Amino acid sequence: MIGFGKRRGDLGVHTPHPLSIRQKAPGTVTNESNTPLPPLALSVRQPWAWAIIHGGKTIENRTLGAIRTGNMDCRTICIHAATGMREKEYRWAVWKLQSIDVALPPPADLIRGGIIGTVDVVDIVIEKTCPESHKPWFGGPYGLLLENPKPLEPIPAVGELGYFKWEAAVAFKPPASWMSRYVPKMEGNGTLGLFDDLPIAFETPPEKPFGTSKRSKK
Repeated sequence: MIGFGKRRGDLGVHTPHPLSIRQKAPGTVTNESNTPLPPLALSVRQPWAWAIIHGGKTIENRTLGAIRTGNMDCRTICIHAATGMREKEYRWAVWKLQSIDVALPPPADLIRGGIIGTVDVVDIVIEKTCPESHKPWFGGPYGLLLENPKPLEPIPAVGELGYFKWEAAVAFKPPASWMSRYVPKMEGNGTLGLFDDLPIAFETPPEKPFGTSKRSKK
């Protein structure tokens, strides 16, 4: 088993909270304060969707073609956690985020196939125009500059490319088999083993899951 710094709860398939999500009419979903959620969403692969809402990730990197064809502009949108996530993507993200003191949850705790929060897209930048404080997240060639992330009780939804009109679905993507290796090991008395609540340690940086250039997509 591979230990983490924080214990997590149920690692099974997540279901919507019955009180915090209300379907008032087709295509209109509200949060627990009865405020309509943004109708448009952007699907982002985990664990980067989590990093946008919870980990301080302020740039979502895209190509100019993806921005244009996806009708991306400045507005408040929902962040949709895509269903795909490979183990090497997760391991590289753990290492990357550790370098800025951000600890990822175990992979089975990361919602996949659902709306997890909202964020304001305030600008579309290139490296030259990207504010210095946001450059650790910039991989280019273009980036959506993000502010004001707000987590939501997750809502199952099917993702699409670009900005898309989302609708509540039935269930989230269940955890993949490889994710069980990252669950903290419990002793017979229900407590963690002595060394099983430690973060992942890397002797060398893990291999990047995408590309070979110095610029990454996330």
